[in-house]
Amino acid sequence: MRQGISPQRLALTLSLGFAIGCIPVVGIPTLVCSALAVALQLNLPAIQAANYVAMPLQLLLIVPFVHLGGRLIAFGSGRAIEAGALLHAPPIDMISRMGGLAGQALLAWLLIAVPAVALMTTALTVLLRRVPALAATEAGN
Repeated sequence: MRQGISPQRLALTLSLGFAIGCIPVVGIPTLVCSALAVALQLNLPAIQAANYVAMPLQLLLIVPFVHLGGRLIAFGSGRAIEAGALLHAPPIDMISRMGGLAGQALLAWLLIAVPAVALMTTALTVLLRRVPALAATEAGN
């Protein structure tokens, strides 16, 4: 907070970290957050902290994102996932089906994440402007 980051920039950092932390593909969010923080010159510890806070939510949202993505775009035969049949399928079929499900889930996540980041950034900016150390930074003191 004492590094001169504005409340709006910190709010954006936290919002992006939280939203990216909900990506429905396990293992991807940490890399995406790191790359985004470097590319946009965001606070790396803050974005990773928000990412880690979102991890339990990421696991809870995988199935709803897959279902929503399945409603948005069809992949394969359109049948529901049958775990037994999927495990006994040839490896290439299993990889193809899992990749299709991941694509559907990512599409659903993207449609929800963009407005969520905008809303979270706005709300967090208002809250963070009430923090004295950040308000002084924004005022230029």
